Amino acid sequence: MSGIAIMTDSNCGIMPSEQEQYGIHVLPMPIIIDGRTYFEGIDITAEEFYSRQISGSVITTSQPSPGDVASMWDSLLETYDEIIFIPMSSGLSNTCQTALLLADDEPFQDKVFVVDNHRISVTQALAVLEAKTLADSGRSAREIKEILEKEAMDATIYIAVDTLEYLKRGGRITAAAAAVGTVLKLKPVLTIQGDKLDSYAKARGMKSAFRIMLEAVRSDIESRFSHLREQGNLKLGIANTMMDPDKLEEFKKEMKKNFPDMELVYFPLTMSIGTHVGPGGLGIGAVRSL
Repeated sequence: MSGIAIMTDSNCGIMPSEQEQYGIHVLPMPIIIDGRTYFEGIDITAEEFYSRQISGSVITTSQPSPGDVASMWDSLLETYDEIIFIPMSSGLSNTCQTALLLADDEPFQDKVFVVDNHRISVTQALAVLEAKTLADSGRSAREIKEILEKEAMDATIYIAVDTLEYLKRGGRITAAAAAVGTVLKLKPVLTIQGDKLDSYAKARGMKSAFRIMLEAVRSDIESRFSHLREQGNLKLGIANTMMDPDKLEEFKKEMKKNFPDMELVYFPLTMSIGTHVGPGGLGIGAVRSL
């Protein structure tokens, strides 16, 4: 067994029930539904979550408590010498900053290494799996942290939202804008480049949104990531909230058709993202890999 435990949170798309499969450790993210706190992949499934969301439940997100983070570290340090913790991007949650403060104090100092590599969803998952590979190859926890943070910005994500309802509920757009957008069948396309979730474009329908995202990814690959593609160190990613399986399969096929020389990796978008995106959301992107 490696002396280094690789730990992440469920925002990467890997659930606690899958952690043994990947040889990692997953901290479940809390989701608050109608005033009650649930933990992703522990006491609520994706199907239950979207059923509650569609039925009108009030849903908000939260970060793991410092006590829960520290408790998991204490447990892992009973077996491992060091921990690499890769939470979601510091620009999208305070989880990373809280963890950095915790790791700077005893008994975690020089034992727990928190990586802020500005990732979420598939890009975060691939960073976690890269950390596992590096640990298995004999790299130290400090070296792994340095490598992942150096590669942090070698990732791009575009997300299409199928409904404006949940952006409205979260206060990210006004009720008037949501009403107009719904009538015109507008689908916002958002982008994550490191720390920020920004508006990228608007499209009429999901197919049009997908084409916009596809061309945006192509542009990134042909420009700032061209050297990684030539070296074989670039993968495609696709993720979704609750969606018709046949529709998801169509999007996957189109990705493979457009980039036949590149591996396509799939993980679901998490409930934390689904809270704001709602069902029918789609994310695609590209990310550096070993």
